[in-house]
Amino acid sequence: MNSIVCIKQVPDTTEIRIDPVTNTLIREGVESIINPFDLYAIEEAVRIKEKFGGKVTALSMGPPQVEKALRDAVALGVDEIILLSDRKFAGADSWATSHTLSEAIKKIGEYDLIFFGQQAIDGDTGQVGPGVSAFLELPQVCFVKEIVEISENSVTVKRLMEEGFDVIQAPLPTVLSVVKDLNTPRLPSLRGKRLAKNTQLTVWNADDLGLDEKEIGLNGSPTQVVKIFSPKLDKEVEKLEGLTSEEAAERIYHRLKELGK
Repeated sequence: MNSIVCIKQVPDTTEIRIDPVTNTLIREGVESIINPFDLYAIEEAVRIKEKFGGKVTALSMGPPQVEKALRDAVALGVDEIILLSDRKFAGADSWATSHTLSEAIKKIGEYDLIFFGQQAIDGDTGQVGPGVSAFLELPQVCFVKEIVEISENSVTVKRLMEEGFDVIQAPLPTVLSVVKDLNTPRLPSLRGKRLAKNTQLTVWNADDLGLDEKEIGLNGSPTQVVKIFSPKLDKEVEKLEGLTSEEAAERIYHRLKELGK
């Protein structure tokens, strides 16, 4: 049972800084980590390998420093790591990213399950998993909270919904986007850390995947960010003392009315 886990390296901070000229995140000087949602995807793929055999391949697209996130994935039980790195990939939106990842997955070849975290904490779109499934013309299930059963030809999962969950059976191969209810990610082992240092990293560029420059990166992105900014939070506090609950409610009502709320 071979699995591919698509992961992303994201800034390890809630203090996001934005370049006002390029409208992109400032990543310099900010430590990066594996996207937290992707850790659940890695854990589930490793558990499936431990139960059924096979291998787990971690795949990521980004600059050379993404190698660290991929090696961290090895420490968690991943067997092979592949980095898609090329200046031509820069500026890719979710469409162009999905296209590039799908071509890499075709090149990898043998797989039964393709895992994604439900979303990345920096972009937060949740579109790349569904995008890859569309490019590969594979079935896909989002919000997977539990894998109920895996057979030779299908996988049965529980999909988280607003009021409970759905039970869905999908033929293999298939794409699964998982939520944090799925499992508890393990910590890296000492043996895993040693393996991470010695595992060979495969790096593919646009030419290796036979990709047209017009279909990748900024050139292949139908959506472009016009402006991005951090919202300004203006807080105004008024303390009410010595009032009855009715008087306080009336004061709040009139204050909200003044503010146009």
